[in-house]
Amino acid sequence: MQESPFKGKTGLRRLINAAGYSAAGLRAAFRHEDAFRQEVVAALVLIPLALWLGNSGSERALLCFSVLAVLIVELLNSAVEATVDRISLENHQLAKRAKDIGSAAVMVALLNAGLVWALVLADHF
Repeated sequence: MQESPFKGKTGLRRLINAAGYSAAGLRAAFRHEDAFRQEVVAALVLIPLALWLGNSGSERALLCFSVLAVLIVELLNSAVEATVDRISLENHQLAKRAKDIGSAAVMVALLNAGLVWALVLADHF
């Protein structure tokens, strides 16, 4: 089995290429994924709020990471959806299952963020 021709880069060139691919992925997600855009807007509000409301470094880290985890899971879900759509646009039980599982992962990440915020902020009131 032949490896990808992009796997041969090492050192600084690999890091530069990886940063470029990551930036392209963020741009693509922001351009094509409504949910990602909405979650980015929420993150732009919630992360500064987390830094202000957290009483300790641990609280601030938990609040921020719970928000960033939603973005991470949304990016992975979007990658699954794009891959499934690239393979075929026909309705197929396995394609639906893959997309539904990705959606469920986003929902769990959102529930996790809500729970973390509720538990951390419960100590404040």
